[in-house]
Amino acid sequence: QVQLVESGGGLVQAGGSLRLSCAASGSIFLMNAMAWYRQAPGKQRELVAVISSGGTTNYADSAKGRFTISRDNAKNTVYLQMNSLKPEDTAVYYCNADVVAGSSWRRNHYWGQGTQVTVSS
Repeated sequence: QVQLVESGGGLVQAGGSLRLSCAASGSIFLMNAMAWYRQAPGKQRELVAVISSGGTTNYADSAKGRFTISRDNAKNTVYLQMNSLKPEDTAVYYCNADVVAGSSWRRNHYWGQGTQVTVSS
C-alpha cells in the first residue's frame, strides 16, 4: 500500500556532508510523523531524528547540532541533512513513516529499505 524509497547515502570523508531523502508513495490518506533511524553493524537500530506533521522536530543527542530533519508535505518526502559527519555515523539509515493509508484508512508504520552511509576517517 505504501512504499518508502530512500536515496542519498554514500561514502564521505569525516567532516563532510550528505543529504538523505525518503519519498513515500501509495494510497496515502494522511502522513503523520516521519523519522530517520540508523543501525550500525552489531548494534540495535536507533532513532536519529523525527519530525511531526506540523514540523516539530526532535533529535538524538548524537545528532543535535549536526543533523537537520525536514519534510515536504506536498511531496510526502522527508530529508536528513547531515553535516560534520564522523566515522561513528557509519550505519544503514532507514526512513520510517506513520501513515494512514488505503481504502480502510488503516494506520501503520512503514519502513524504507535503508541506505548505507559510510564515513571514512
